[in-house]
Amino acid sequence: MAGDRPREAPAPRGRTHLSPGQVHRCNNPAVSRQETAPLLARVPAFASLSQDELERTADVAVPRTWEAGQVVFREGDEGDTTYVVCTGSVRVLRSHSDGRAITLAELRPGEMFGDLAMYGGETRSATVEALEPATAVALLAADMRRLLRAHPDLAVKMLASLADRVRAANDRIARQSFQGVAGRVAGALLAQVEARQSEGAAEGDVEVAATQSEIAQLAGSSRESASRFLATLEREGLVTCRRGRVIVHEPAALRNYIY
Repeated sequence: MAGDRPREAPAPRGRTHLSPGQVHRCNNPAVSRQETAPLLARVPAFASLSQDELERTADVAVPRTWEAGQVVFREGDEGDTTYVVCTGSVRVLRSHSDGRAITLAELRPGEMFGDLAMYGGETRSATVEALEPATAVALLAADMRRLLRAHPDLAVKMLASLADRVRAANDRIARQSFQGVAGRVAGALLAQVEARQSEGAAEGDVEVAATQSEIAQLAGSSRESASRFLATLEREGLVTCRRGRVIVHEPAALRNYIY
């Protein structure tokens, strides 16, 4: 494993530095090596790797854990690490000097972020924070570059994955530019519901663990405007707002507010 370390989070107390050529195995109980290889296989860019190659990549992965609201890294930070989400979710956001923030993406298990660090050691282009308790594996840029040199097709797939995320961010910005508050909040809630349904949630009465402030940021609106619309949905019986969560009773009905 390369001698440099992820700059965004300090190494846990007691971890020793490795000399060149040594391998750090993921022995954190939260993210084991046996779990890391299948996780990497879920990432579209890594789909072409053999089982042995996935395991070698898992060998140099460093486990990371964050609590809800904890910042992984901030816009402008130096970065040399790529992350793959294991559990929970994180969001990518940009902030304005007046305190407003816009969420560019929400990432869930199997999705990757921070990979721009592999293409040139630039500073971070956005802030990433945990939306809920989350774990991930970190891959140092030096390790990833070695993998890319051995597998040129992997670089093409990673660029395709990056292009998909840029396209999704552009779509989100367009929606936030042209939709009213109702459409943006309904769209943000529906995206949250669909993400949980993809993980096994029911068709109705889906619980979204997010505060009204977090929903407002996902929607690119003020908290006050988002809260007023959520109150309207609650009066109509479509949602129930509780502390730190929203229960969406009829997800399909949210589409009526999106145009």
